[in-house]
Amino acid sequence: MSEPLFHVALVFPEIGGNAGNVGRLCLNVGARLHLVHPLGFQTDEKAVRRAGLDYWKHVDCREHLSLDDFDRWCEGRSVYALSSHASEPYTRIPFAEGCVLVFGRESVGLPPAWTASRPSFRIPMVGPTRSLNVANAASVVAYAALQALRPGLFT
Repeated sequence: MSEPLFHVALVFPEIGGNAGNVGRLCLNVGARLHLVHPLGFQTDEKAVRRAGLDYWKHVDCREHLSLDDFDRWCEGRSVYALSSHASEPYTRIPFAEGCVLVFGRESVGLPPAWTASRPSFRIPMVGPTRSLNVANAASVVAYAALQALRPGLFT
């Protein structure tokens, strides 16, 4: 399979519907989806069929058995963590082909020690909630990456 434009990773995702939405997003922006175990749902063919994800067979998805395995895969790549606790806005991410955009679990986000050791960015919000749904957050940042990498699509 050819190399994707960029990568979107979900670390310890808990909700299958969110992963399904991010998978569909990845199909539409030319990204590869990475799911880092443990997962709060199944991804076998029967579970995917039961969830009605008829497009899942087209999703370029890689699963990593642990955060350590994912970290080893990330070596030498530009990795950007998305966290509501970061100080820099996502608009300052230096998007480049092959970069990795990493999102955390729905209930608690990414492990703080993990984000502290790499560039971290946030999505600015003016409302009273602490964060966006992970699929919505991934959409915001993935389309910013697509616009930066393929600006002709937006003219």
